[in-house]
Amino acid sequence: MKINLPENVKFIIHTLEEAGFEAYAVGGCVRDSILGRKPNDWDITTSALPLETKALFKRTFDTGIKHGTVSVLINKDIYEVTTYRVDGEYEDLRHPKDVTFTSNLKEDLMRRDFTVNAMAYNDTTGLVDLYGGLDDIKKRMIRCVGNPYDRFNEDALRILRAIRFAAQLDYDIEEDTKTAIKDLRNNLSKISAERIRVEFLKMVMSDNPGFIREAYELGVTQVFMPELDEMMECCQNNKNHAFTVGEHCIRVMENLPKDKVLRLAGLFHDIGKPRVRTTDDKGIDHFKMHPCVGADMTRDILSRLKFDNDTKDKVCVYVRNHDCQIGVTEDEKAVRRIMNKVGPEFFPGLFEFAVSDVLAQSEFNREEKLAHIDKLIKISCKIKEKKQAVVLKDLCISGRDLINEGFEAGPGLGKVLCELLEEVIDDPSKNDREYLLNRAKTMGV
Repeated sequence: MKINLPENVKFIIHTLEEAGFEAYAVGGCVRDSILGRKPNDWDITTSALPLETKALFKRTFDTGIKHGTVSVLINKDIYEVTTYRVDGEYEDLRHPKDVTFTSNLKEDLMRRDFTVNAMAYNDTTGLVDLYGGLDDIKKRMIRCVGNPYDRFNEDALRILRAIRFAAQLDYDIEEDTKTAIKDLRNNLSKISAERIRVEFLKMVMSDNPGFIREAYELGVTQVFMPELDEMMECCQNNKNHAFTVGEHCIRVMENLPKDKVLRLAGLFHDIGKPRVRTTDDKGIDHFKMHPCVGADMTRDILSRLKFDNDTKDKVCVYVRNHDCQIGVTEDEKAVRRIMNKVGPEFFPGLFEFAVSDVLAQSEFNREEKLAHIDKLIKISCKIKEKKQAVVLKDLCISGRDLINEGFEAGPGLGKVLCELLEEVIDDPSKNDREYLLNRAKTMGV
């Protein structure tokens, strides 16, 4: 099998070979090349010791020299070159206590997580596949190298990585690997929230975000996101729904584009339902106030997983307002009020979200619901075209204008502007500088 190595990678491998060492491209770059995907980066493994590698190249820096990794800089590109190694005892279910360098490529590949990531390649030897990675690619299978219990006890994050790779590649997880995941899933509790967030987000942003079902079925979400399990086990006996809360949310997420905020909101938008569920005397389930409860729960979950504040704020806007278009009259005034409440910057995404939500419900009144959303979309477009005011910055006057007219700065000034905006939302023709200034004078501060 021939892999087209980048010229810089060829240069590094050739330089090491000319000096009498072995060197190969290794891991994900080999896997992706076989799959016809463009690798994000190229890692190189070698029999050369770190100091021997450093001596062969003009520009290097120590990335993790203790663990055998030296970064080689060619032009503006960085390539990690790591000495063959055998990991010592793992003392924290994540990192080896120490590593031992080896001259044996087989030993280096044996320590890697999955067979599809345990292949090496150079132009001299060709593909080195000692653990069946190529066969597993043909089978579309994620399988641990060697004993899966050993691999997951070494690094518990591999439990999530297995599901994430399955999602990204649309592969199945091999049965023994699945069994080990089920048995050792609680090891994930020892892994940092930041590491879990990275793998979880890669899964959500993959071509197959619905693989979160696999994480639930294997008991993994119970460890880091038990709220999802509550959703998966919460039925919705309601004519508008055909699935559990969790299955509905996953389907909404699957309907959405690869936008981090939208997909997270899709997964979490109904997360408050299990906490507020009531059943009437006819056996029909109701979920009053679930958007507000869900927004608070979503913020807690995203905080627990160490998401940044901007992501938390934006996701919570969608969760809190995802039902706001329901029952809205189809006129400009009503739509302006929604835009004011939610924020015009969220409106395109909110409508996209609403369509995805309807498509993941039952077929009851589906066409009517979609037609309603379509009308609201068209109205919102007209509002934008007419440049009608929906937020304070759209007003023809500002706080500075009022101060220049003799108003005192302070909270009262903001109250006057908000009251003026209310009038303008009701009647856009009032967004006139002279009218607003005169109207403000009648209000006082």
